[in-house]
Amino acid sequence: MSAEKRYNVEVSARTHYLADQSDEASGQYVFAYTITIRNTGTVTAQLISRHWVITDAQGLVQEVRGLGVVGDQPVLAPGEHHEYTSGTAIATPVGTMRGSYQMVAEDGTRFEAPIPEFTLSMPRVLH
Repeated sequence: MSAEKRYNVEVSARTHYLADQSDEASGQYVFAYTITIRNTGTVTAQLISRHWVITDAQGLVQEVRGLGVVGDQPVLAPGEHHEYTSGTAIATPVGTMRGSYQMVAEDGTRFEAPIPEFTLSMPRVLH
């Protein structure tokens, strides 16, 4: 079996603008995002760390690295998923996030799970 199928984690995201936590007058737009991490491979793997690239509409980039996700380093058997919600603030009403999770399989193999780019947007800003 190919390594690609053994070590495979798919990531999807949903976003929500948090108007009550934002301060549009001072250029602070806060978003919640819910991430679903699904082990579609054939080997149990643990999420060890994360790397986010957050870009606002002016091209300002924030990079965030850290252990786990919201204080957790979930272990996912094949077919299992983990979902969590976190948040970020940017200086514009629209931006993007992308990144990767650093994973370790039960056999010690390290691999990355890419986080496809997704959009952060205030309601009614993008059509």
